[in-house]
Amino acid sequence: MSQHTATHHGHPHGDGHGHQHTPGDPHTSGHQHTHGSHHDGAPLDWNEIAPLLERQAEIESSAYMDAAAWLGTLTPAQGVRRVLDIGSGPGVVTGVLAEAFPAAEAVAVDGSPELLARARERAREHGLAARISTLHTELPDGIAELGKADVIWAGNSLHHIGDQRAALVEFAGLLNPGGLMVLVEGGLPARHLPWHIGFGRPGLEARLDAANADRFAQMRAETPGHKDEPDDWRSLLADAGLTPAGTRTFLTDVPAPVSPVVRELALTHFGRVRDGFADRLDADDRATLDRLLDPADERSLHHRTDLFYLAARTVHTARKG
Repeated sequence: MSQHTATHHGHPHGDGHGHQHTPGDPHTSGHQHTHGSHHDGAPLDWNEIAPLLERQAEIESSAYMDAAAWLGTLTPAQGVRRVLDIGSGPGVVTGVLAEAFPAAEAVAVDGSPELLARARERAREHGLAARISTLHTELPDGIAELGKADVIWAGNSLHHIGDQRAALVEFAGLLNPGGLMVLVEGGLPARHLPWHIGFGRPGLEARLDAANADRFAQMRAETPGHKDEPDDWRSLLADAGLTPAGTRTFLTDVPAPVSPVVRELALTHFGRVRDGFADRLDADDRATLDRLLDPADERSLHHRTDLFYLAARTVHTARKG
């Protein structure tokens, strides 16, 4: 799924969406950064993209569950009464957080009404409707409206806010004493294919990552209110008045051969790459992408037995007081 996510100028869509962004931010399928629209300028159809975002997050759900369990060792789970999931997308991670903190209300915060509707539907399907609510708001302008919380989870959403330092200061102000700020930023880009795939120049995904890194830099520079800030998350958390509480990275490892769902996500990811930033690639790599996406080609993603999914997401934490 990755599916792609995007932000409508100030509505971050994070985990459960997939964007690949920074050189090291895994969001998986769909990896390109669309800023609320397709590359051709047409508005994103969130009803179309939501299932994709959702499936990607579900494939990574064991990593998110491991991360949430780790958070429970950093703050007493029974003492957590309210959790904010910033950039929640369709609410997969919101549900994971609700399960990990059974005494808490979990709030899915996003800028897409369509994705929040799906988050509510998911909550009902999983028997969590009584404890999961949604909040549609513009960020960063709407941060002050979010209310106090014991845990704030911002999963691959902070980098859609122009002034990340100022936003973290505002988030820190919402935390109750002893509360936990959680940033999912960085990690490693997702991998789907071996270095040598039998045609084209070896190392395709590394070159896609480089093109995507350039695209990410452009996205950051064009974000309203952009401040050029190094990604030193520990220092930014400390500068917001919080005490860093540890950083860990969680792996999603789906080896070959993959299920049809994982194959579909890979096809969507590479298709969105081809549509979204093929102009940043050379002719040979564009031709390779075309072959990978051609169902009539026996070496395409439709038929390959060496397709896999490997991604790493890094979680940074800091405590208030």
